[in-house]
Amino acid sequence: MVSLSEPACAGNPFDAIARSYDATFTDSPIGRAQRSAVWPELLEAFRPGAEVLEIGCGTGFDACFLAEMGVNVFGIDRSPEMIRVADTRVHNRRPYFHDASVDLCTWPAEQIAELAPGRLFDGALSNFGALNCLPGLRQFSRQLAHCLKPGAPVLVCLMGRHCIWEIIWFLLHGQPGLAFRRLSGNGVVARIGAGFLRVHYPGVRELEREFAPEFRLREVKAVGLAVPPTYTHARVEKFPRFLKLAAWTDSRIARCPLLRTLGDHVLLRFERVGA
Repeated sequence: MVSLSEPACAGNPFDAIARSYDATFTDSPIGRAQRSAVWPELLEAFRPGAEVLEIGCGTGFDACFLAEMGVNVFGIDRSPEMIRVADTRVHNRRPYFHDASVDLCTWPAEQIAELAPGRLFDGALSNFGALNCLPGLRQFSRQLAHCLKPGAPVLVCLMGRHCIWEIIWFLLHGQPGLAFRRLSGNGVVARIGAGFLRVHYPGVRELEREFAPEFRLREVKAVGLAVPPTYTHARVEKFPRFLKLAAWTDSRIARCPLLRTLGDHVLLRFERVGA
């Protein structure tokens, strides 16, 4: 773990779930299916030897995957407990890194420009909803631009605004408020561990505006279109053949213009516009 003067991030609600996060999502069949849709995009965007900034690195699963592919990762997360779990994973996986490194730091995304002044990364990554926890992304995108080289790819995976699975699931359970909660313009207060956090669900066009003009949107892909959200696992994971078919279906239709914004998550690939 790098030694920096880290800003205080005390009381983060994700601290309480850091130790159980992998069992709940990372290692679950649904979690693996959704992550398997993201990893090929990471390999296409980030080449061996590249230095990539990961925002909201969580338990370090993606960082270790990239390092094992030869990509250097500087991971930040505002949850100290998440960083501790990630640090343990990095220590255990380091023998498998191919001439690559993973550095970790407790740091809030809102202060990203102050993280490593003068250092320019070859790309950036934020996976599975970390940026949904920020109230507005315009200031964040401006700061991120100062951290990246011209032409650098940025992969952002957020919880989508229109999740077909969620709408159908909660309507069938007689909970219309939950079915359409992502449409709220002010976000939704979610319970995380013992605390609460306001979660926002920006649409793709809103994200494109928030990241412009420093970034240009290059591609949009649904993650979890046929594959359902994690909270359905008690029912869905009883049918592994269905989950396998759903993952196969996603691999075929996730980029379809009419469907790519309707997943549980949406993966956007931006490019840093040259200064």
